[in-house]
Amino acid sequence: MVKLICFDMDGVIFEHRNFWLELHKALGTLEEGTRLTKRYLHSDYGKLVEEVVHKLWKGKDAAPYYRLIQHINYLPGVKEVFQEIKNRDYLTAIISSGPIDLARRAQHDLGVDFVYANELVIDRGRITGEFLWPVGGKEKKAAIIQHLCLDLGIKPAEVVFVGDADIDLEAFRLVGRSISFNSKSKELDRAATHKVKDHDLRKILRFIN
Repeated sequence: MVKLICFDMDGVIFEHRNFWLELHKALGTLEEGTRLTKRYLHSDYGKLVEEVVHKLWKGKDAAPYYRLIQHINYLPGVKEVFQEIKNRDYLTAIISSGPIDLARRAQHDLGVDFVYANELVIDRGRITGEFLWPVGGKEKKAAIIQHLCLDLGIKPAEVVFVGDADIDLEAFRLVGRSISFNSKSKELDRAATHKVKDHDLRKILRFIN
């Protein structure tokens, strides 16, 4: 029996696949940011944070960040999916390595129960170089789900996770039902109990109901 449905955010709820690369574009650091992301994203998340946030972005104007938070679009079907889920009284969570401000926007708009994401610290309109990242490498999302299950008194087998990238792999292996949504990762597709190759999030409902 399903009791909790967890979602990745980038490429699942919002149309971009990687918010931080979109921010690199907006800040004019895309070339170096892409190089660092390819080098460290899956091997050393802490080093990626150090090189990007502590060094590359420190002191930059935060206005482009806030514009992205406000204007990035939801994927088709997102609002309908969350309305259906609320009608069925499932609990919901966003677990993402994207920004907490974007997760809170989705929480407000969609009625999400729990949000876990990373915080780019901003002070007086400038990026400070500090970054709080409860969601990092592959193991982090699974650990958050385990703690959430303990808090709610439910089993991982009663959880659905919807994701689209390698960082979701350990969460897929933990939960009872995993939905690979429009993923480009062959490994994630193999680990999934269900696969959707479509940009409309409503396509996942047949695997939940």
